[in-house]
Amino acid sequence: MRSLVRTIGVVVAGAILAVQPLAAQGTGKSLGSVNVSRKVVANGQPLAAGTYTLRLLPEDLSKVVGQTPAESRWVEFVRGGKVAGKEVATVLTGPEAKTVAKGGTPASGSSKTELLKGNDYLRIWVNQGGTQYLVHLAIAK
Repeated sequence: MRSLVRTIGVVVAGAILAVQPLAAQGTGKSLGSVNVSRKVVANGQPLAAGTYTLRLLPEDLSKVVGQTPAESRWVEFVRGGKVAGKEVATVLTGPEAKTVAKGGTPASGSSKTELLKGNDYLRIWVNQGGTQYLVHLAIAK
């Protein structure tokens, strides 16, 4: 009976820990601060408007359908030391970025946020040393 009570206690404690927001792990490279100007959806989860630190993760994307691993990476949205959301970023270098940039790319070391045509998506564009990271987030309905 004691082992059953101990097992239940461990399971309950594990469940309580599972619902807590994830603490920022610090394993990725910071891409700087970004402004999410409205409530959006990141990887199927709601993400509130606000300022976040965008962090590039070293994870492989081999399991993400429709994404080329060399051109895509996971990024995390971190606020208050906690991971608030995660999404796939498209990675562009050199002339590829110019084909996408109709209004110009952000300066190196900075970012810009754009509401895309139709007001259905928010694009966060980060330029780190000439490498462009584009994150597309659906506007929450």
